[in-house]
This record gives sequence, structure tokens and C-alpha cells, in this order.
Amino acid sequence: MDATPTTTAAPALPTVPVPSGTQLAGRRLAVATMFGSGLSNQTGAAIGSLAFPTIGPVGVVAVRQYVAAIALVAVGRPRPRTYTWRQWWPVLLLALVFATMNLSLYSAIDRVGLGLAVTLEFLGPLTIALAAARRRVDACCAVIAAAGVVTLMRPTPSTDYVGMALGLLAATCWASYILLNRTVGRRIPGVQGSAAAACLSALVFLPVGLVIAVRNPPSVAAVCYAVAAGVLSSAVPYLADLVTLRRVPAQTFGLFMSVNPVLAAVVGWIVLGQHLGWIEWTAITAVVCANALSILSSRP
Repeated sequence: MDATPTTTAAPALPTVPVPSGTQLAGRRLAVATMFGSGLSNQTGAAIGSLAFPTIGPVGVVAVRQYVAAIALVAVGRPRPRTYTWRQWWPVLLLALVFATMNLSLYSAIDRVGLGLAVTLEFLGPLTIALAAARRRVDACCAVIAAAGVVTLMRPTPSTDYVGMALGLLAATCWASYILLNRTVGRRIPGVQGSAAAACLSALVFLPVGLVIAVRNPPSVAAVCYAVAAGVLSSAVPYLADLVTLRRVPAQTFGLFMSVNPVLAAVVGWIVLGQHLGWIEWTAITAVVCANALSILSSRP
């Protein structure tokens, strides 16, 4: 009896999904939103600095905290009465970090300029990303970023070490902000935790804002500058990020964050007339390239 030969089917090749027109349009919109968010953030910081001569960095940060609280409460709608102590303590720490991060950043902007301050602050999330990796390429990225920082902080007669230290403090706060947000997100649903932290931070700055207003009554222009900083640097980026993270991978989002120091330097040059030399631009490029290389070389 003849055996009927059996045929083995070839394994099916994995198919690569082709994005539809709607998906491509959504991704283009997400990229435009990310760019607009970064540009809005840095433009808001630049406009806010125009109020420094009248109300100082503390006054601008106070107004920004008020605007951020209003925007986040409108979106998150927190219910603090239902929180347990296990949920409350990271919210309290997040509020402290949130306030310190903005105050140190704006104080650094006042001393060393927008581009350098944002570049130093950007070291916070970059450190978090590199610390979680164990690859040689990440070690190289860390060396590149460190070289950029050393270049920025090179000793010269005009080096403002206090401003540099404030920028690094902002970086430390941003890294802490990322870690605390993860904890808050696990323990409190939605964005309620972030909204509650923003409210607490605004309450802390409420008496500060009142004292500044009484001792040195701000002009209408200064108030408008500070409110614009709150809207452009807090409300718009936060709402834009909510839309963007639903359309693009976190890897792409992190890569696009690298553009912020460059945008800050360009906006500082156009809006504030803060010119950077080739050494500063080289340092900014080193930090940006370190982040981009780390993300592009990682697996999706």
C-alpha cells in the first residue's frame, strides 16, 4: 500500500501592519502636538522671565502654580477625602518636588539663561533613563552627557555656579518628579494624584504671592507675563501630553523630549536676546545626542 506523501506547510512570515490613512494622520498630528508642546513650554518660560524685574522668579512661579492647579483640577478632579495615608504621602512629596522644581528652574533661568538652565534640568530624566539600562551604549551616552555638563560648567571668570547649581537642583527634582508620579499613578486612579499635588503646591505659594503683591504691587504687564507662563508652560503642555501619549509610543515621546534644550536655546535667543557661544551649543548638542542615541538604540 503506497503511502501518500505528506507536505509540510511553510511557516507563515510575520506580516508588518501597514498604517491606514487615519493612523498616519494621527501620528502626524501627534508629532505636531509634541513640537507645539515643547515650543509652548519654552516660550512660556521665556515670557515668564520678562516679569522677573517686577515680581522676581518666586512671583512668576507662584502664579504658574496657581494656573497649573486650576488646569489639573479641571482635568483630574481629585477626591482627597477618600485617600489613605499610603496614598497621601507620595502626593505630599510630589507637591514639594513640583514647587521646588519650578522655583529652582526659574531662578536658574534668571541667572544663566533659558537654554543652559533647561539643558541642565534635562539631565534629570536622562539620568533616570540611563540608570535603568545596563548596556555599553548607555554607558557611552552617560559619558557624552557628562562631557556636555562639564563643558557647560567649565570654570571661567563669569561662571555663575549658583545658577548652575539651581539648574542641577531642577534636574534632581525632575527625576524625583518622574519616580513619584509613577508611585502616585499606581496608588491613585487617573491623574487625581497629580491634581491634588498641584493644589497643595499652589496653596503653599498662596501666602508667598500675597506678600509679593502687597510689598511690590505688580504691573498689569507683569501679571499677564506670569499668567502666560502658567498657561503656556503648564496647562498647554500637560493637556498636549495627554493627547500625544495615546497616539505615539513612549519611546518616540522620550526621543522628542530631546528637542526641548534646543528649543529653549532658540527661544531664549529670539525672545530674550540670550546669545550662546559655540561651546555652549556643543554642550547642548552633546546632552541631546546622548538622550537620542540611548532611545534609538533601545528595543521598542
